[in-house]
Amino acid sequence: MSAQTYLAYDYPLLGAFWTMLMLFLWIMWFILLFRVITDIFRDDGLSGWAKTGWLVFCILLPFLGVFVYVIARGKNMGRRETSRARSQREEFDAYIKKTAAGTSSSVDELARLSEIRDRGAITDEEFRRAKELVLSGHGPAERAGTGASAR
Repeated sequence: MSAQTYLAYDYPLLGAFWTMLMLFLWIMWFILLFRVITDIFRDDGLSGWAKTGWLVFCILLPFLGVFVYVIARGKNMGRRETSRARSQREEFDAYIKKTAAGTSSSVDELARLSEIRDRGAITDEEFRRAKELVLSGHGPAERAGTGASAR
């Protein structure tokens, strides 16, 4: 019993578990490091010098720098990420609403053209040409209808 034994390597399954644990911790470390660096760059409340200081601290002394950053500013990291995601979502929703409200669909335009034709304001030939324009995406139905009713 003079030889020193290492429990993790006496049992292959325990050695595999230990290896996977170290791999997991290594990956988690890099995720945390990149998340902190991203938060440093995205924080509008920090001045340029403060960003530089935190970045230098995290690069020169990575473990200490990241852990101090998480302790000092970690509570607000989640809040900043949440507010950023919320503002992106609001911008996206506003864009969708603006885009959807700004254009009418081809179905709506064809329905309006059909009503104009039923009233007798345009002929079947004018309806056919306007319908081709709407379906090809080259012009709205209002232009085709206005030109025909102006005659």
